[in-house]
Amino acid sequence: MQRGNLSDSQPETWGTSLPDFFEVMPNSLWLEDYSQLYDLFDNWRAKGVSNLRAYLEEDGTRVAQCSACIKVLHVNQKTLEMFNAASFEELSGRLNEVLRDDMLEAHIEELEQLWAGNERFESKSVNYTLSGERLDVLIRAVVLPDHKKRWDRVLVSLDNITELEAAHRRARASEQYALGIFEYAPVSLWVEDFHRIKALLEEVRERGITDFRTFTDVHPDFVEQCMSEIKVLDVNQYTLDMFKAKDKQDLLTRLPEVFRDDMRDHFREQLIDLWEGKLFMQREVLNYALDGNPLNIHLQFSVFSGHEDNWDLVLLALTDITARKKAEAYLEYLGKHDVLTKLKNRSFYVDEISRLDRKGPFPITVIIIDINNLKTINDTQGHAAGDDLLRRAGEVLGQLNGKGVTAMRIGGDEFAVFMPGANDEARTNLLKNLQKLTDLNNQFYNGAQLQLAVGWSVSYEGERLEDAIREADSRMYEEKRKFYARQEFGDDDASTQNTQTNSSVQQS
Repeated sequence: MQRGNLSDSQPETWGTSLPDFFEVMPNSLWLEDYSQLYDLFDNWRAKGVSNLRAYLEEDGTRVAQCSACIKVLHVNQKTLEMFNAASFEELSGRLNEVLRDDMLEAHIEELEQLWAGNERFESKSVNYTLSGERLDVLIRAVVLPDHKKRWDRVLVSLDNITELEAAHRRARASEQYALGIFEYAPVSLWVEDFHRIKALLEEVRERGITDFRTFTDVHPDFVEQCMSEIKVLDVNQYTLDMFKAKDKQDLLTRLPEVFRDDMRDHFREQLIDLWEGKLFMQREVLNYALDGNPLNIHLQFSVFSGHEDNWDLVLLALTDITARKKAEAYLEYLGKHDVLTKLKNRSFYVDEISRLDRKGPFPITVIIIDINNLKTINDTQGHAAGDDLLRRAGEVLGQLNGKGVTAMRIGGDEFAVFMPGANDEARTNLLKNLQKLTDLNNQFYNGAQLQLAVGWSVSYEGERLEDAIREADSRMYEEKRKFYARQEFGDDDASTQNTQTNSSVQQS
């Protein structure tokens, strides 16, 4: 409440009889004269003013003009105590320290209520004690009976609501802080409603189901139904960026593009955890961005405290671990692959021998392959030329890879091919294909010829795979000896396109 000058009138000259309780009331009371404001409003209406707020905001001095029209006639003892004033005169002389700063908007609201013809008004405002302390006050005012024609007696009460407003400000600040953390957290946050999912699980339990995993095996449609019942309440900005969404509406209307394919299996495991009463969980899942790219996600799920009975408020924190998963996959690839040839490496070869010995399927064809003349090419043309031959061998053998066929680099220039469960016809066809691919490779590349020595053997059930490997290795070295013998005696075949593999194809 903005007020003008305090009247010098003493209580006994007010011109009205006030009951004694005015002085002893436990809240701050002010008796004020608004008659000059009444006349000012009449003058403005005569000038055609209809929208008071617009008129006041057009010229800030008009609000001050209204304030100057209001005169304070008297205040009670509670008012002096509340504003740390020793006397009515002290408060009168320092009223500009009490009514300042944050009062403008509240004062305009009061003026609007009076302009509209209300004989009562109410507003919240800010005053200050004479010692400079802020006071949040609730203002209630009424034009006294018999004074409604001129507004020359208005009773105003002030309730000190500083603590209440401070609590509200702290609550608002806390809410803004929490919203800020949510909105700008460097992790994808989802607030969701799972209450329908809880109801569905309870319905299944009431039907006597105890083995929920088996139930979802038999009824995969139940998992789909639960997925369709997830209600997303809110997501933060990081989520929109991570999932390549234009805005929240874009994401929420395209959720089937996000949760699909492999996500169903992950969600099923999440449902099983919820069935077992786990209201906090974390796991790795697969989602999809709206541009179609897969996102490897570390998901943390938690039901909000106080919502454990119906799951109507849950929080999901999703961390994008796609880069980490790619790095792990690459490291795993390096652990099982040869970098130069892109074939599986010796580490994989050793593990595969152990696996095939235990699980088969038998018979297992083993093919051992070696590059002829690699040392000579390294010595005469350099290791770059030798590496080029190794890469070319990888290209040829890599084209053999497929269902039931695995090609590996197991040494410097030595390779192996395993064919578990292959029959004689499959083996013969693969060896012929190897010859054709080698010939094509030599036609495509200039420089040194790729020439392979090949030996093979078969391991049957009950036999050790190592024995077949040694036999195939021995036959490969026999082919190499024949190749170098022809080369020594100037046999033209020794320098042609791997003709020695023809004899190895016929071996049994």
